[in-house]
Amino acid sequence: MDESPRTILVVDDEPAQRKLLGGFLESLGFRVAEAESAEAMLEAVRQAPPDLILLDVRLPGMSGLDALPEIRKLAEGLPVILITAHADLRQAVSAVKTGADDYLVKPLDLDELEAAIGDALGRTAGRSATGPKDIAALRERLPPGLVCESVAMRRVIETVAVIAPSAAPVLILGPSGVGKEVIAHLIHQWSPRADGPLVAANCAGLPEALIESELFGHTKGAFTGAGQARQGFFRAAHGGTLFLDEIGELPIQLQPKLLRALESGEITPVGSDLPLQVDTRLVAATNRDLAEAVREDRFRDDLYYRINVVELAVPPLAERYDDILPLARHFAIEFAGAPVRLSPQAINCLLAHTWPGNVRELRNAIQRACLLCRGDVILPEHLPPKLAGTASGATPPAPTGGRLSQVERATILATLAECGQNRTHAAKKLGISRRALIYKLRAIEAEESRQ
Repeated sequence: MDESPRTILVVDDEPAQRKLLGGFLESLGFRVAEAESAEAMLEAVRQAPPDLILLDVRLPGMSGLDALPEIRKLAEGLPVILITAHADLRQAVSAVKTGADDYLVKPLDLDELEAAIGDALGRTAGRSATGPKDIAALRERLPPGLVCESVAMRRVIETVAVIAPSAAPVLILGPSGVGKEVIAHLIHQWSPRADGPLVAANCAGLPEALIESELFGHTKGAFTGAGQARQGFFRAAHGGTLFLDEIGELPIQLQPKLLRALESGEITPVGSDLPLQVDTRLVAATNRDLAEAVREDRFRDDLYYRINVVELAVPPLAERYDDILPLARHFAIEFAGAPVRLSPQAINCLLAHTWPGNVRELRNAIQRACLLCRGDVILPEHLPPKLAGTASGATPPAPTGGRLSQVERATILATLAECGQNRTHAAKKLGISRRALIYKLRAIEAEESRQ
């Protein structure tokens, strides 16, 4: 007999956050209930106790921390995972010692959430067969050139499938050249706003004196040179998605205006006193450490938490070993206009390189090779000199994102068994983060599925 799905009660006063978490949990095979306040949660527990509660610390009225003792009175053994901002972290740690089962810090990492739920329920919270784990179905929906052969990239695509239908802001992290804008386009394409506009703006490329006008628009004559009115990026993206790349470069004096626009849905063009209503979903990206920028007072903490409801990290190409050759072959067809083969020596060069410039560097290398190649085979001499120099005697490095050595694999599985399949304890014993352990377990699963 099939086990009936367990129920998770999501307690958060923000509808977008409840919808996001609910969609993710349903993709894992759980039944989801919602409450927008601690009072509503307690009533739901009285009526029909769920199997687990995801409880936001900051709620209107009674806080999540204050509600913990009341939960214990109603259902002593009911697992509770707190969701907390950094400002509440000390209180959350204290609450875990006195009643909560675990806590997660915003912005939520969905892998860590899945692991925490699995640990709290005493089982592995595996994705259901109809959830985003069905990567074959997702591949059919991918645009040409978006490759996800590696475990690391498959995880990114699976997460996009979960978060795209919501209206929650997304912050895409990753070094330059990994394809953050490509992921932003995919989020828009898979969202209910796909028929609306996708407007992209690079904050680093906008003149500081004009960036407010570029974002919010201006009226005619608002300043010298404003010969005609301009609607700005927010209004241009009305009904769709606004992608702000390099948001870490946004001047500090403009950040309160962006925060207000995101919280109220209103903007005020330069030179106008009349606010305008806009309906825009924000997707932002950066290659900077925004948490560090917050600590150094170069980025507002309230804006950081507003744009970072969902954090999505795109791994560098060096951690996506299995994507290198499929991407290279795609670029070769794109630039040559016909199938072009890679010689074994050229393949060795591509796999031995560390790709500090990521996918952008690979694309440029293949473009160069196609220009210099006179036949239908790319040879090492057609590649940039720093790649061609690896052809003689070089061996590809051990993949970091998709494959593990037999020794590492055996050590991980043995430690996990020793810890009773508790991934949190196993990660501590291995000296790695829980997130790193999750990625390694995904790599092991992928290897076993290929065998």
